[in-house]
Amino acid sequence: MSCVSVCVGRLEVKPFEMQCERGGNRRRGCRGGEDRDVRLSKAMCYALRHGAAQMGLQLNSDGFLYVEDLLRHPQFHSYTLDDVERVVAIDEKKRYKLSPHPENGRLQIRANQGHSLQVKDLELRPVLAGAADCPSEAVHGSYLSKWSSIQQHGLSRMKRTHLHLALGPPGEQGVTSGMRANCDLALFINVPKALADGIQFFWSENGVLLTPGDAEGRLLPKYFSRALQLRPTRSVLPLH
Repeated sequence: MSCVSVCVGRLEVKPFEMQCERGGNRRRGCRGGEDRDVRLSKAMCYALRHGAAQMGLQLNSDGFLYVEDLLRHPQFHSYTLDDVERVVAIDEKKRYKLSPHPENGRLQIRANQGHSLQVKDLELRPVLAGAADCPSEAVHGSYLSKWSSIQQHGLSRMKRTHLHLALGPPGEQGVTSGMRANCDLALFINVPKALADGIQFFWSENGVLLTPGDAEGRLLPKYFSRALQLRPTRSVLPLH
């Protein structure tokens, strides 16, 4: 089964909207080799990050959606509140947040980062130069097939609101989110240098470093401190 049919049912989508990642634990024996939790996580990923408006769902300015409205949608008719709570709890990358509305107490859910939808109030924490939480380097995961273009033009956030950065390559201690596990290229970014040039960085609630890049949505090659091939063996790549 393709990611299109899993994530969005009958909705017509573009390739960008198929970027929902697998998360949480797997249980065998379900249709297409994927369990209900994986399918629900993918569907929530699409709805909360990319497709809410297309699906007729209304996110609040802080990115939250009432869980009851999510479950009322035909795409989620076979799931329950228990299913949603379980998927949020077991998601290793902590992609989602459940929280009661501060005024009416109704349970809400949102994606912590990864949006192509414009969300004004994600409660992102700005990174300040010289602050204790300002990393000297951060890592963006990509693919060797794109390395030639990245060397020349840098990284682009594409249609997303931010580029995602981790504090190390996949598998390093404490690195659970910020890049996909199947990336075979790691670009190390000099964060203080970019900050000095006016590029903003933020911490998401689940510990992912985010940046909108420059005015064109890019991180130029001048901010790369090093590049690392991750597979089949780790090796340093020349920047120029």
